[in-house]
Amino acid sequence: MNNAQITIRAKKLGLLIRDARASERRSVKECADAIGIKPGLFRAYEEGLRSPSLSELETLAFYLKIPITKFWSRDISSDDPSPLDALDLPRLISIRQRMIGALMRQERTNVNMSLRHIAEETGIPQARLKAYELGSKSIPLPELEVILNLMGSRIETFFDQSGPVGQWMTSQTAMQKFLDLPADLQDFICQPVNRPYLDLAMKLSDMSKEKLRSVAEGLLDITL
Repeated sequence: MNNAQITIRAKKLGLLIRDARASERRSVKECADAIGIKPGLFRAYEEGLRSPSLSELETLAFYLKIPITKFWSRDISSDDPSPLDALDLPRLISIRQRMIGALMRQERTNVNMSLRHIAEETGIPQARLKAYELGSKSIPLPELEVILNLMGSRIETFFDQSGPVGQWMTSQTAMQKFLDLPADLQDFICQPVNRPYLDLAMKLSDMSKEKLRSVAEGLLDITL
């Protein structure tokens, strides 16, 4: 790579660094502090006047929670609207408030428990409990936990499942489950060449015990 190529790469890398920082809503100082340099030097990185080392770039990717391949991308994402910008979060909270109230009423009906009984056992006024169920008043988490404990229900059943928050929570849970796998299994899953084996494993997991037994017996017949 000659000097002209180095200069061009430094400029492109600077744009990608700035884009990554902007898309994650971080300041120059925050990013500079994260990788242990002065804000002026980080600004020089973004302007393409200087370039970070690989170790600095790796740490920056870790801090911004983005794949390091972002710095080899041709796409600029900071100008795109944030997914959060497209959501009316207060309205989302209001909808979830009504859904939680309806779920609480359903759970109470399932266990055949009256509002009066819950009020007597928890010390929460009956009128407030009714407002919770109607969704006209949000339920403080400690009160919701006490109510669910009384009804024998679990807080996890009230988590958002299908909304944008729920989808994000599901993806986070899936990622954590992947990270909890042994390193060699993670590596196996990430290899594209192993995709057929994973697809086969998924198909086998959907089979009944009888069907699996039949497949196993068929394999034995072939190998014997």
